[in-house]
Amino acid sequence: MSVDVLIVGGGLAGSLAAWRIAALHPSASLLLLESGATLGGNHTWSFHDTDITPAQRAWLQPLITAQWPRHEVRFPSYARVLDGGYATVTAERLHAVIAPALGPRLRLATPVQTVDRDGATLRDGTTITARLVLDARGGSPDHVPVGWQSFLGQEVRLQAPHGLQWPVLMDATVEQRDGYRFIYVLPFTADTLLIEDTYYIDGPTIDVHECRAAIAGYARDRGWSIAEVIREETGALPIPLGGTLDDFRALSPALAIGVRAGLFQPTTGYSLPEAVATASLIAEGHLHEAPRVYGHMHAYSTARWRAGAFNRLLNRWLFRAARPTERRIIFEQFYRRAEPTIARFYAGRLTWPDRLRLLTGRPPIPVTRALAHLRS
Repeated sequence: MSVDVLIVGGGLAGSLAAWRIAALHPSASLLLLESGATLGGNHTWSFHDTDITPAQRAWLQPLITAQWPRHEVRFPSYARVLDGGYATVTAERLHAVIAPALGPRLRLATPVQTVDRDGATLRDGTTITARLVLDARGGSPDHVPVGWQSFLGQEVRLQAPHGLQWPVLMDATVEQRDGYRFIYVLPFTADTLLIEDTYYIDGPTIDVHECRAAIAGYARDRGWSIAEVIREETGALPIPLGGTLDDFRALSPALAIGVRAGLFQPTTGYSLPEAVATASLIAEGHLHEAPRVYGHMHAYSTARWRAGAFNRLLNRWLFRAARPTERRIIFEQFYRRAEPTIARFYAGRLTWPDRLRLLTGRPPIPVTRALAHLRS
């Protein structure tokens, strides 16, 4: 079997790329392969309004499960409401919209054995060739130094309305343990919430029993009585402290996209904005000229990796220069900055004046320790 475009991996990046290609190139032969029973697995992806362009927001809109005009953070010394809009896409919505749109161009429950620039071999031995092969299977290089953002989240239905108007991105007033810990809350409806117990820690493992107890306790302390746990998700996002883009490119001989290509916000782990940008870049370009697609994506990923160098420096300060008990102070100080600077940080578009501002003022960690980790 041969197709114009073969995408391996039906997570966020692969699904968005397939959906956008199908919309803009309906005559192209396209095939998306996913090993699981549904697209997207069991995940939630969020983004700030300023992370993507208005044009990208327009085509992404059918996937958005919930959106809010502002969000807030809470620390021991202050709480702050920020005016930037925030939105969320769930895997359930992703599958419900994209699977029917792709129809026979999607194959679920289809494990892949190998992938290269010319195609893929399935576990059953079937070979599929393509002019353009996109590897969206996720993963990261084993030898790149990383810290971890690990979490357990529960989507819960309450017995009464919760009263929240917008998300709480970081409630860091909770007990600190193992590193920087905060609770993340998304109010989906008047009586449903996603509550995540999140950690910036040195290893990927968290105690799921402690997390479940922490979520129950957090709800109880706020007068929320949980009637039902609708679903539960866990994650461990690698936060790179160094490495090179070639480390990621070595993961696949095909054209990698998404997290496998190193395309995510280096400090927060947010991957949706880069997945959206990648889908737009590929689908709106010269799709039938694979070398040009490779060239455009190579240039784009190179530019994004370079833009993330300052974030990787901040990550080294967070995980190496700061002691685990000092990590909360770094975020507490960061969120006192001007809202435009915070927005550009999340979007991965920090200006040089932004970087200077983040480096000035009272340092949250001793200068000597910070200087020791200028290089990875």
